[in-house]
Amino acid sequence: MPVELEAKISVKSHEPIRSALRNAGATYIGRVLETNHLLDRDDHSLRDSGCGLRVRTTQVLDGSGPGATMTFKGPKQPGAFKQREEHETPVANADAALAILRGLGNTRELVFEKRRETWRMNDCTIELDEVPVLGCFVEVEGETAEAIEAILKIVGLNAAETISDSYVAMLAGRTADEINPEFRF
Repeated sequence: MPVELEAKISVKSHEPIRSALRNAGATYIGRVLETNHLLDRDDHSLRDSGCGLRVRTTQVLDGSGPGATMTFKGPKQPGAFKQREEHETPVANADAALAILRGLGNTRELVFEKRRETWRMNDCTIELDEVPVLGCFVEVEGETAEAIEAILKIVGLNAAETISDSYVAMLAGRTADEINPEFRF
C-alpha cells in the first residue's frame, strides 16, 4: 500500500527556502499552476471518513511538471508527520475522469488553485506552495521521517511547526466572507 509521508509548514516567504535549497545543491524541477477538483458523495462519506478524491490538472509555468492526475487519499495515520494511504495515477483527460467520477455518484465539492514550485534533494521532494486565502507553505515528502527532518533542517524550518491539516481542511474552515466556492489566483 503506497503511503504519503510529508511535513507541511506555513512560511511568510519562499525566498529564504529557495536560497537554502540552491545553496545546498537541491535540483529545481519546475513551477506549475494546479487546479484541484475535490469530489465526495452526496452524504459526504469520503470527507467524514477522512478520505479524499481529487482530479488535478497542471499548467506548467517554468521547467517541467506532471500532467493531470486522479488521486485517492485515505485517512490520516498517527505519526509525527502527516501520513496517509495514497493512490495516484496519470489521466489523459481530466474532464473525462471528472465525468466518470460524477457518474459513479461523486459530486464536485471544492475547486482550488495552487501555485507549486518543486525541488528534489536527498530522495525527498520539496514543494513551495502558494494557496489563495491561506498563503505560503513548504511541503517536504520523503520515505522516512529522518529524511524529511534533514531537509527541514537544511532549509531552516522546525519540524515542531508541522501542520497536519490538508489545504482542503484549511479552506473548509474559512467563513463565507473570506472565500467563494472556487479559490483562484
